[in-house]
This record gives sequence, structure tokens and C-alpha cells, in this order.
Amino acid sequence: MEIVNVCSYSGRNIFSHKPVVKMIVDLGGLAEKTTKEIEGFNDKLLSLFPGLYTHHCSPGYSGGFVERLREGTLVSHVTEHLALELQCIMGYDVYYGKTRVIEEPYLYGIVYEYINSSCAQEFGYAAAETVFALASGQTVALDEILERLYKIAYDTDMGPSTQAIYDEARRRNIPVRRLGENSLLQLGYGCNMRFIQASLPDATSTIAVDLAKNKQLAKELLREQRIPVPEGGIAESEEAAVVMAEQLGYPVVVKPFDANQGRGVTANIGDEKQLRLAYHLADLYTKRIIIEKYIRGRDYRILVVGNRVAAVAERKPPILVGDGVHTIAELVEQENQNPQRGNGHAKALTKIELDEVVREYLARAEYRINDIPPGGEIIRLRENGNLSTGGSARDCTAEIHPGNKALAVKAAKIIGLEVAGVDVVIDNISRRLTPQNGAIIEVNAAPGLRMHLNPAQGEGRNVAADILNHMYPSGTNPSIPIVAITGTNGKTTVTRIIRHALSLTGKKVGMTCSSGTYLGEECISQGDHTGPVSAQSILYDQELEAAVLETARGGIIRKGLGYDLADVGVIINISDDHLGMDGINTLEDLAFVKALVVEAVKPDGYAVLNADDPMTEYIIPRVKCRMVLFSQNRNNLKIRAHINQGQPAVIVENDAICLYNRNKKTTVIGIDEIPITFGGKAICNIENSLAAAAALLALGIGEHTVRLGLMSFKPDPVANAGRFNLFDLGDFRVLLDYGHNLSGYQCVSQFIRSLEAERLVGLIGMPGDRKDSAIFEVGKLSGQVFARILIKEDKDLRGRDPGEVAGLLRQGALSAGAAPDQIESMLSETEALRKAMDEAHPGDLIVMFYEDFETAYGLIRSYTDAAGSPVFLPGENLSQPDIAKVTAGYIQ
Repeated sequence: MEIVNVCSYSGRNIFSHKPVVKMIVDLGGLAEKTTKEIEGFNDKLLSLFPGLYTHHCSPGYSGGFVERLREGTLVSHVTEHLALELQCIMGYDVYYGKTRVIEEPYLYGIVYEYINSSCAQEFGYAAAETVFALASGQTVALDEILERLYKIAYDTDMGPSTQAIYDEARRRNIPVRRLGENSLLQLGYGCNMRFIQASLPDATSTIAVDLAKNKQLAKELLREQRIPVPEGGIAESEEAAVVMAEQLGYPVVVKPFDANQGRGVTANIGDEKQLRLAYHLADLYTKRIIIEKYIRGRDYRILVVGNRVAAVAERKPPILVGDGVHTIAELVEQENQNPQRGNGHAKALTKIELDEVVREYLARAEYRINDIPPGGEIIRLRENGNLSTGGSARDCTAEIHPGNKALAVKAAKIIGLEVAGVDVVIDNISRRLTPQNGAIIEVNAAPGLRMHLNPAQGEGRNVAADILNHMYPSGTNPSIPIVAITGTNGKTTVTRIIRHALSLTGKKVGMTCSSGTYLGEECISQGDHTGPVSAQSILYDQELEAAVLETARGGIIRKGLGYDLADVGVIINISDDHLGMDGINTLEDLAFVKALVVEAVKPDGYAVLNADDPMTEYIIPRVKCRMVLFSQNRNNLKIRAHINQGQPAVIVENDAICLYNRNKKTTVIGIDEIPITFGGKAICNIENSLAAAAALLALGIGEHTVRLGLMSFKPDPVANAGRFNLFDLGDFRVLLDYGHNLSGYQCVSQFIRSLEAERLVGLIGMPGDRKDSAIFEVGKLSGQVFARILIKEDKDLRGRDPGEVAGLLRQGALSAGAAPDQIESMLSETEALRKAMDEAHPGDLIVMFYEDFETAYGLIRSYTDAAGSPVFLPGENLSQPDIAKVTAGYIQ
């Protein structure tokens, strides 16, 4: 078995709305055997991975996968389940997977869910390696495989604080992604985007963080505001530490100047000998050492978020109970087997480490790690209760005195922290803190949340929710309005109309489409930007207030969506294009892919669908949000039923676009007022206008703004470059359009027949990656429409030989009865256009289905300059004063 290709989908995709890995494998000779035919395979597999007994598989119940094994299944199917099981062994909660044949009999696609993107593919590799070894009768080095996977997972997993905030953001449908392999998260989109590092929000200043790290200076500021803090200072040498401790009076605490998580801290030091040892332990972390008066009492952590206390925990040091049989080291080993304990922050409790601090603390009680304590004796291993050094936590949020809440919030504000961990030592947190009964020991930036999320005792607190509530207060939108548009034809035009209308509301709008990426009015990058990478590039621009995303089939298949959930998803139409590519062989396959755009819409958002398109019937059951239908036919049965139910619909009625909602009709605009319809002659642009109007209305844009947007959007090279751009060159006209499939050619053909030209001249071509039959049909239609045909080919032949596409187009045109002497193959579209214009007859309409718009448009401009004839663009964009006049009092 050979792995041919592996790719990861981090966002919503055609396989799942969860992140998945797709792995293509060549089974080779294993394609001819099922698992029951491979001697000993099933038994060895299940003995190594007993968790597979619980897998459901297609039967839909626990044990279903084992049934499939016994019946006999392919090793590719086993690889899928093993990739999931290996993740489950590592502690990941994953379930989804599927295996499908790509090319019989050897090539199979395996899809499985993942959580940790940094090691997602490693589980597939390990599964394939294991399955192949079992199928080949080789020994499986399972311990080595698991150890390797565990190390990768442990090194790259999010910490508990980061994971909690990530999970809470996902629950709230707040867009969230992890940046790199550390604890930095990016939340929201556009102007509402925020960052958080572990529990440290981006609005917290670096000065506040540095101040919190400077523990001595922080204490001095707190003391100025009459907040109880321990007496103490900084020692630059061991001898200075001894002198300072004597001045303060024992017991004292020694801790590094800027360490965290209790590293190097020794508390309750009672004499000079202990002090010197503690100093050397702290000196391992920093050369500046804090010596402060030891405060007796319990150790509490108060989590402050904004202006309130979110949670309180009592931190308890790790303890052991002697049994009179085992040594302290053995008791620690036993305790570390507790399933609640793990390495680092992986579990609720951290494994206990017998470091020098523990050994020193035990020595005070005249114990060594190899001593056997008497039965029932409680052995404390440390003075402090930091979770990172093996301590535990008890939730006591309900116990804190109101005065202590106010004091903790004040301390956080003095330091300048939005989220702070305020450490307090007091005999009981339910008593008001005074200088006589306790003190605030530290105020920490980026406090760990684990003790509050999963305390060893008491109720867990969803403090991640408190932090997100603070970052995004009630009524704050973490996202920006997002409209995603897909379909076979008209995507770019609809995308541009929506962007244009939204910009009239004063918002800075980002747009990705087939001509580039735009921020406001500026094109920041040219090219086909209809994929997920382009979408992300504008969604994470902090200036943007709205985004309009043209979303093409290819990007969806290759990488999924570049966003999480849209406010409005639009499918304009589904027709024959790209069939036979990427496993998309039928209209249902194509509709399945494009349906992802309306599946990935917020529950209170809208799917905008074309009631006139037969494939809408297939898509509707996949929609889980609200729905707007649009149609050019008021008597469409789906439209009538939708309107009768009081649901929103946008239709053509009495030569106008009308909105029906809750059985109320509103006329939005007359068709003849929409420039891109050319007075209603361009039927496909009526459809595009309906789709755009429906999307804008679904987004909550007022009818007057929608009307203005449609009125002021022109079919010219500025507003809608390369789409129905008609030029009057005096004796003849030229139309440029990006028709690249049969339905696109049909739309143009319908329009040009209404223009009453003396002669129609077609400059035709097709992308080489279309099926022979699709190219032939375009040639056939051209033979029916055009009196003269110049056949050209794209520069990018997409795997075809030169002249191959042109030959198919010629055959199609001839089959429709086109005169052979009126068909000419030029191959170069630039030369074809130049020849057509040079040889134009009076009254000709030259129609060019271009590959390179800028070159074609430049040639037209140079021709008109030479001829002295002005280029006629249908209508002019409204001036800014005109827009202001029309929109006064109407923009919503």
C-alpha cells in the first residue's frame, strides 16, 4: 500500500463541517484481498487496538466495524478507522471518517476527522504503516509508534487555557483560528478581529504585562493604594538576601524576580541555612531574587476579568499519605498513575516531580525521598500549591467576601490588566482581607485557567466564557457581514453588485472575485481569487466592515471554505461545467459541492436560492438556516408556495423586481432602470440582479439602497470588467464577455440576438480542461448564431495539444450548418480580435469570449484612438453629488 497524496482541510469542506485529512492510497496487490482473506489480520489488529471494538461504521452501532472486519473489508477502510483510533488513544475526541474508491481497482480516498492540525497527517501515516505491516505479516512496533505520536501531540497541543477559549469561541460561532503552534488565537473577522495569547487579551498593554512580571514594583504600587502586600525587597547577592531576611524576620519567602508557575519559589523559610539553599534554587531562574515576609494562611487565586471576579480557587500543595510500606518516591510514583494526572497541562492535575525544591522541603521535616513514612501520616511535598508543580485546586467562588472581590478588581486595575490572577494568602477567603490577617502576594498577567475549569474539588467554572464576554460584550458582533456567492454563471457580476451596493452604505467592503482581491475601491492583487486563501486574506484585514466572497467550485474541492459561517450564502444557478473533473461527474455532484456555501450560513442567516433552477430542489434539504428564493416567474410553484407561507421571495412582476415578505409586496426597482439588463434584453443579468437584490435584502439592506445600487452599477470596464462590456466603434460594435461554458454562450447568444446587428461575428474559444462533448456543443451553438466565426485558443491549453480545442469547436460549428469558408482558426485571441475589427462590415457586432480581458480591452482602446471614434460605455456612473442626492434619507 502506497500513500499517493495527503492534504488537510482546516475549515468546512465537502466531506465534513469539521477539519479532516484526505489521504489517497494505492492499495496495489492488497486491493484484491479483504481482511478476512489475510491470515490472522483481524485478530492481530483487534488485539493491538481493542478500542476498535466500539467503532460504529456503516451499521451505525457499537461493534459495527468489527462486523465489517469479519465480513471482509479492504485495508483502506481499516486505515481510516485506525487513523481515528490512534487519535482516540491520544485523547482526541474524533468520530467521522469515510473511505471511497477513486479509481478502481487500486486507488482509494480515505477521509478522517482531526483536532490537532500539527499532527493530523501523522496519524494517517502511522495507520497506513501499521495496516501494511499487519497485512504483510511483519511485527508492528506499536510502542514506538505510540511514543512518537504522543510526543508530537504533546508538543503541539494547546494548553488548557487556550483550548478552553478556543472551544468556547467555537460554541458561540465566533470565528477562531490558532496562529502557529503556541497559544496565540485570532478571534473574529475584519474590524471586529481580536487576538488573545492564552488568557492575555490583545488590549492589555505590554507595560501592564511587564509591570506584573516586575513583582517588587507591582507590590510597591499596590502598597501605595493601601492594598495589603508582604514586606520585602530585591537581593542582588546571597549575602544581601541573608541580611534582608534578618531585617524582615523569619519566616520568609524566596522567589525569582520574574519567574512564574511557582518555579524556584521556596516559602516558610525559618533560618539562614534554609535561606541560602532556597537562594541557590531561585538563582537557577534569575540573578535578582525577591525576599519577602512569609504570610501564614491558605493560598487563594482570584481570577479577575474586567470589572468582576470570575472565579476563586484555593490552591493546595501536593500531599501523600504514608502506608508504612512504600517510600516517598514510590508513593509519588503511585500518585502519578492517577488518571487525572498528566505531563504538563495535559490533564486536570500535573504529575508530581521530585525536584530540588521538594527534596529541600522534605529535609525540613527530616525526610528523604527513600524514607518510608508511617501509615496514615500526611506528607506535604511543597509549601505552595501551584498546579504546574503537582498541586490541586478547590473551587471557592461562592465563598469570597465582597470586599475581597473589590480589592482584587482594584489590584488588577492598578497594574492595568484586563484579565488577572490575583494571589491572596489569608486564613479564610470569606473574611475581609486586612493587613493583620493576610496579603495580596502577586498580580499575574495571563493567569492559567485550569484550576478554575477543572478543580480537583468543587464546581468547574466556565471562565473562558467570562473572558469572551469581556472581549465581546453583549451586542458586540465578533464578525462582520459576510456574503458568499457561488454558481455556474454570474458569480462575478453578482459579487460585484453586492459589493457596490454595500459600499453605498459607507462601509469599507472587501471583495474577492475572479478578477482579484479588493479592499474598498483598491485592487490589492489581480487574478482569479475565488478560493479560500483569498477569502482569508481580506477577512483578517482589520479595516474591513463587510466582505463579499465569490466562491468557486475548484477552491471548495481543493481546500474547503476560507471562512467559518456567512450571513448570506447565494447559489445563482447550477449547470453543466467542469463535469468530469475532480470526481464531479453529474449535476448532482456539482450541486453537492456548491451546496456547502448555503450549508455554512449562520442559523439566523439566509440562503439565497434560484427557484427557476431545477437543482434547487436538490439543495433545499441541505439548508439549515432561513431562506430567500428568487425567480423571474411569479407563477413558479416553489415561489408561490414560499410566498404563501409568508417567507421572503424576490421576483420579477410587471417588469419590476419585487420583494414579498410576510405576504407584503414591495416594488424595489423597474427592470428598465437596471443598466446591466440593457432594458431587459440581457435575461441572465435580470437573474443576476435578482440574486444580488435578494442577498442585499437578506442582509438587512434597505430597499432604497438596493435600488440605488442596481441603478448605479454599470456594465462597463470599471464596475463590471469583462461581463457584457459593449463598445460602439462607429460602424460596428464589440462585445467582450467571459463566457466559458455552454450556458454562458447561451446567455450571450440570447442577448446579442436582441441587438439587431447586421452581422454577428463570433471569436470563440473554450478552456482545454472541459470535456470534448462540452467543447463540441459550444461550437455547435456558435455555428447556429454567428455568420462568421474566428476560433482562438487560450494560452493555457490545460493539457491539450495546440489546435485540439479549435478542432472540436470547428467540428461543432460545421455540424450546425456553419459555412466552412466563414470559419477560420486563428489560435491567438489577440490576432483574432485585430483581424475581426480590421475586416468589420458596417453594422457588425463582434462578440469575443476572451481569456485575457486586459489585452483585449487594450486592443479596443488602441483601435478607437487610431480611428478617432469614442468608446461608448452604456451609461455613466453616478457622480458623488448625485449619489448623495439620491440616497439622502434613504440609506439603511
